[in-house]
Amino acid sequence: MDSIWTQTVKMPAFPALHTDVKTDVLIIGGGLAGLLCAYRLTQAGVDCILVEAERICGKTTGNTTAKITSQHGLIYDKLLRTFGAGKAGLYLQANQAALEEYRTLCQGLDCDFEEKDAFVYARTDRKKLEQEAAALERLGFGAELVPDLPLPFPTAGAVKFPRQAQFHPLKFAAAIAKDLPIFEHTKVLELAPRAARTSGGTVQAEAIIIATHFPLLNKHGGYFLKLYQHRSYVLALEGAPDVGGMFLDENETGLSFRNYAGQLLLGGGSHRTGKQGGGWRELEQFARRAYPEARITARWAAQDCMTLDGVPYIGQYSKGAAGLYVATGFQKWGMTSSMATAMLLTDLVQDRDNPYMAVFGPSRSVLRPQLAVNGLESVLSLLTPTTPRCPHMGCALKYNPQEHSWDCPCHGSRFGENGKLLDNPATDGKRL
Repeated sequence: MDSIWTQTVKMPAFPALHTDVKTDVLIIGGGLAGLLCAYRLTQAGVDCILVEAERICGKTTGNTTAKITSQHGLIYDKLLRTFGAGKAGLYLQANQAALEEYRTLCQGLDCDFEEKDAFVYARTDRKKLEQEAAALERLGFGAELVPDLPLPFPTAGAVKFPRQAQFHPLKFAAAIAKDLPIFEHTKVLELAPRAARTSGGTVQAEAIIIATHFPLLNKHGGYFLKLYQHRSYVLALEGAPDVGGMFLDENETGLSFRNYAGQLLLGGGSHRTGKQGGGWRELEQFARRAYPEARITARWAAQDCMTLDGVPYIGQYSKGAAGLYVATGFQKWGMTSSMATAMLLTDLVQDRDNPYMAVFGPSRSVLRPQLAVNGLESVLSLLTPTTPRCPHMGCALKYNPQEHSWDCPCHGSRFGENGKLLDNPATDGKRL
């Protein structure tokens, strides 16, 4: 189940921590968000270290489809209705700024950066596309409606974002990580004010950034209520056509398309973690119908944290947690969200204002319909009288036959058939 990215690059290795240390900023988590925070802080002359429990970019970053775009589904009409034009515009501005940061940084890196147009298509409902295009026009962004797409099925058209991008995420990560102060195989065991006890020693820091995908601290912020997790699946197909851009269905259970190195990356089959979904089986069936001559060369799956309102939580961990920061809930858009995280948190830990705090701040209202859905899911799972159970908060685990794992529908922890922890927020190595 190695992705096409992990098959084609060797990541640099870093030592484990073996002593107590002091630093200005401790970054916990070695995915792309954590690496970019470390990179930008180091460039700014701020003393920092990054600790990673396993290997850098070993989970979500290595299993992305690596689209660098501010087009996050049909989100801008929703943002206008939910937050108003000011915050919707800031969200668009932050992600466009992230795209431009990549464009500049990748000029000097061997990471297969390619400028591509991005499209969100609808199979039947053109009205949704028209509403999104109208929202983007109101925000002053030059999107357009296009009627015809190079996809193997009819559509109602698409909203096009010009001059977006794609790249090889691990080539990029390897390039920016090589000179950073990183400690791998260093697991955080306990957090205290301005300190973290790890498997290799205690780190004292004036500020701590938690970039661990799902936040590891339960007693602050209520993230166990504000987040749930979603799984998505990808096939790499050799012998399928080049679609010439990046395409995504407006329906979250639909299909996505992009090419890399002569192969088509077909994504879809998604579902809430712990629930049933199409998975690779759905993708394989589609590929046989649409691309009968194609050959599967790789398959992988990703897991993403989803928020109550569709916007990531980036900023101070909670109102009462001074010096503690978080980045989570990237909603399947980890490339621009990781860069936006680095831009925002680099300012916050240096006590500088950042305009994007107004839209990404984690302490915003939780009064959203998804909160009731998450709460009901937790109650039903806690009352299910079955074993095994998740050590995170005791929810009943569900077996995932396609990935041979036990998955938690409450918060998204996953365990192998042998009980080994595969995905957080659980921190214990075994299911109960």
